[in-house]
Amino acid sequence: MDLTAATRSLSSAVSAAARLLSARSGLLLRAGRDGLTVGGNDSERAVRLTCDAVVHTDGEVLVPAGPLAETLRMLEDDLVRLVVEGSRLAVRVEGGRFALPLLSRELLLQEMPPKVSEVDGAALASALRTVAGTAAKDDALPMFTGVRVQSFSRELRLTASDRYRMAVATLPLRSEGEPVDALVPAGLLAETAKQARGTVGLHGDGTRFGLSWAGVTVTTAVLDAGFLSEKLIESSTVDTTVEVSADALAAAVRRVGVYADERRVLTLEVGDSHLRLASSKQDTGEAEETLKAEVSGGRTSPSFQARYLLDALQGFAGERVRLEIQPGMRACVIRAVEPGDVELTYYVMPMLPR
Repeated sequence: MDLTAATRSLSSAVSAAARLLSARSGLLLRAGRDGLTVGGNDSERAVRLTCDAVVHTDGEVLVPAGPLAETLRMLEDDLVRLVVEGSRLAVRVEGGRFALPLLSRELLLQEMPPKVSEVDGAALASALRTVAGTAAKDDALPMFTGVRVQSFSRELRLTASDRYRMAVATLPLRSEGEPVDALVPAGLLAETAKQARGTVGLHGDGTRFGLSWAGVTVTTAVLDAGFLSEKLIESSTVDTTVEVSADALAAAVRRVGVYADERRVLTLEVGDSHLRLASSKQDTGEAEETLKAEVSGGRTSPSFQARYLLDALQGFAGERVRLEIQPGMRACVIRAVEPGDVELTYYVMPMLPR
């Protein structure tokens, strides 16, 4: 194999593939008449990207993903040449040569499951910034580390929970197709959404789920998603609603949260036309802040973990939100007063005050 490519374009493709695969994965470089294909598989996922290149000699090689991505990222030359030299892949630029070992094991690039629909990439990325971040990070509970992806006739629904909170986002589909219901690793979805551009294709066949856009395909094995549903959360006993600026509330939570106890819990005291945040800690003092708000219903004083409130409000930046507060230890439901194309609902479980 022998080819020349624009360094920035090649680096972008290789880095994207390396981020989506496990750290020790091999990366397959396949050069041919149509340019360069960069791809790889690990135990759970597969990725394939295309990159423009001038191919001098066709061929394919398997090389370590991490070192190649890091080498290309640090190059300052406009063009780079990749050429096989014996048992190594040489990365050549003017005045420099870097050689990577060729891996001997075979790697076959998986085919994508069939496309079932399409969605706007920007809307998908916006929804996943909040939803994927709500999934659990603890691999001991794998069923909570994913995002449930459900497609209906004209709507895509994304759901994730770590047992203490849940985020649900819905956004319009651009085309109708076979329904999808899959539990997809949240980390993969979050990283993929950062890179998605334009119209994104949704792919599924019951055992795998995939996303595709110009020159890029990503697939992963899926789990049964049936257990993860907002229907499991009681939300019919709301007795107090509060409308307030999401940005103003988030800023107050950050300030008052500095004085919260080791659990980072603060109290929201709902008055007739205001919302008062309060927290205290024996060795750091106490804090309170009052915001103007539109209140409907009775007075109440639920307590929440500051981090969970901030994570929820981040998804509503620049908007006015409605807090639907339920009695007792039932979840608080947060929604935008005037939702856009991406309609987000966030459930936060209250904490017992000390």
